[in-house]
Amino acid sequence: MLKPVTSEAAPGEAVRKPMGRRRAATFLNGLSLARMVLGVPVIAFILLGPTVGYCFVIAAVLFTAAAATDFLDGYLARRWHSTSDLGVFLDTTADKMLVCGALIALVAIGHASPWAAAVIIWREIAILGLKAAAAVNGTVVHPSIWGKLKFNVQFVAVLLAILRYHRLIGPMYLDEWAMTVAAVVTVLSAWSYLSRLPELLRGTQ
Repeated sequence: MLKPVTSEAAPGEAVRKPMGRRRAATFLNGLSLARMVLGVPVIAFILLGPTVGYCFVIAAVLFTAAAATDFLDGYLARRWHSTSDLGVFLDTTADKMLVCGALIALVAIGHASPWAAAVIIWREIAILGLKAAAAVNGTVVHPSIWGKLKFNVQFVAVLLAILRYHRLIGPMYLDEWAMTVAAVVTVLSAWSYLSRLPELLRGTQ
């Protein structure tokens, strides 16, 4: 008996599609890992900035390149319709490592307020702990629009702090104003997660 022609009649295609998804996921995860790795020289060049010429410029270029991988990651994930639990974890963790590492280095050289840095880092650790607790129940917490806005504001604030323009605007430098805004947005962004705390810890969404 003749069998109807279906998608199963093309076994090569059935194999290629999963392989394509795996390659896409591997590439996207590689972008997140690259962001983590780039955070190390960013910290090093920030710390060398006060004593070695052009180190702040190099740090700014590397920081921008690392942040660009986040935008590229998100764009390609939407274009390729490729997301995974591991990818979500690596993406958000890489963002936190990049920003928090740069902030610690900026505090060390006096380019960032310890209080602003503490607020941002404490928030990142608290939300990371919340996501880990939710993951125990099998719940993956995806970044909210507030989380992405937070990273964008933090990126601008950190970049301005690296390339500090030494002219006061009122009582603070431009980057200090930006860092204050970043700290406020960071705290506000935590509400989108904390408001869902009971249901997340129950393993439901």
